[in-house]
Amino acid sequence: MRLLRLTQQDWHGGSKRTINRTTSTEYPYYLLNLENNVHKFAESVRNHWSIENQLHWVLDVGFNEDNSQCYRGYGVENLAVIRHIGSNLLSKDKKTTVGVKAKRLKASWNSTDLKITLEAFNIVIA
Repeated sequence: MRLLRLTQQDWHGGSKRTINRTTSTEYPYYLLNLENNVHKFAESVRNHWSIENQLHWVLDVGFNEDNSQCYRGYGVENLAVIRHIGSNLLSKDKKTTVGVKAKRLKASWNSTDLKITLEAFNIVIA
């Protein structure tokens, strides 16, 4: 078992973020059980991030899930279910051609946009 840390020279996948005018770059660490097989390692990393991006990116960006302040009891699970329902509703709406975050905001600001989103599931608001 080996611990591998990827740096800027190895991989251009470091994530930069700026908080209060201080920029930091984070590089991932990987615990490996592969015998010096770079191609298998690269494929494993790509597969992992493919799943991460497909499943969680919409929730992270569209619903700001990473900054949630809910940490206790069933609140975390309840909010996750609500976010997934919202994500499914918004992704099913093909009439509006903006991103999930913009759709979510538009639906919250305007009842007409909310009706358009809900019509994708045959939900009618009188």
